[in-house]
Amino acid sequence: MAAEFDAVLKAPFGALGVRTEGDAVAEIRFLPPGTPAFKPQTALAARACQQLSSYLADPQAGFDLPLKAAGTAFQRRVWQELRAIPFGSVLTYAELAERIGQPDAARAVASLIAWMSRGRIASRCFCASRIAASGNLPLPASSSRMI
Repeated sequence: MAAEFDAVLKAPFGALGVRTEGDAVAEIRFLPPGTPAFKPQTALAARACQQLSSYLADPQAGFDLPLKAAGTAFQRRVWQELRAIPFGSVLTYAELAERIGQPDAARAVASLIAWMSRGRIASRCFCASRIAASGNLPLPASSSRMI
């Protein structure tokens, strides 16, 4: 498993696998406890590990990593807007749909975010900054992937 990553970083909950493609981060995945760490194989993987370490020490630390652009135009607009949510802010799916210019797409936004939490790249902002219109926090996905 570790061979598919450009770096594996130890974390309090296990490890984080970092995979890059060219000049972008393609995946950061939660890995189980006991996964052996190994040093970054690329400059971008080293930068990702440094930023992840900073985030683990201080959740307000920011990320400026280039992420692999994949997905539909709708998905990319949602991802871009998620990354723009300031730390500690709260936003409903409906508000996010309005921000991307599709006010009737709240359900599609919610479905995409749920899918992202099981996908290869998600942003820490959707974990901490989204809220249902009812005011309830969505339950976290049981998946194993992060940024």
